[in-house]
Amino acid sequence: MSNDLTEFLEQWRFEPDEVSVRIIPGDDGRSKIQLRIDLGVLQMEMEGRPDGDRPMGCESWFEHYRRRQEEHDERHPDSAPFLLDEKDCLRLWREAVQYYHRYLSFWHLDMYERCAGDTARNLRLFSFVRAHVRDERLKLQFDQWRPYVAMMHARAVATPLLQQRLIKEGLQAIESGIEAVREFLDDYDQGHRSEECVELVSLEQWRDEILAAERRAAEERPKSKAELLRRRLEAAVAAEEFEEAARLRDQLRGLKKK
Repeated sequence: MSNDLTEFLEQWRFEPDEVSVRIIPGDDGRSKIQLRIDLGVLQMEMEGRPDGDRPMGCESWFEHYRRRQEEHDERHPDSAPFLLDEKDCLRLWREAVQYYHRYLSFWHLDMYERCAGDTARNLRLFSFVRAHVRDERLKLQFDQWRPYVAMMHARAVATPLLQQRLIKEGLQAIESGIEAVREFLDDYDQGHRSEECVELVSLEQWRDEILAAERRAAEERPKSKAELLRRRLEAAVAAEEFEEAARLRDQLRGLKKK
């Protein structure tokens, strides 16, 4: 078999203005995600670490360092805190980028629960780095992406709820995302620049659009059974369904007598 991927890539052309992603059956019997990028294709596992690796026997480097931190704190409760060095952060950063590619793919595949899982994972990673890194430069390498990942997480959680008409629950998920972004701005004393935060503006606009649509829907709903019957009567007459119109007219008259 040739190692040249030209023919394969020609069959799946890269489109600069859209995200091209698909699920394919793997030779090992497990489904894989393929994401087309300008210079080729990224292939990822559906479960665990996207590249399928298990560093130090753990699901991820994040899991490995989290275990090390717990062991350190248990053995040395009164000593210096557990800290990540630059090499550790490099490993975690490369891994976080893998999860970014996968949750972006899940989003475009409408696999919202999986997208929410990977975004929540990266948010936990950012929090872990903030707690165990002294170098502010290294912290910010991760944390600068917190608003974006919080926005994507809110969208991944809220979208299926809204599709099921669970409006209250969907709005709660959006509000949680808004609060998370505002918390980030406050952490860096940037609350006064909230109008410049694209992620915050996007979530607030989405929330306001949903609320406005719900208000319009409430205003258009019949306020009484009589109004509902009148609307159905008008629709029946317009459709020339005269037997149905007569039946509805009788119901309306009976309702008025009562």
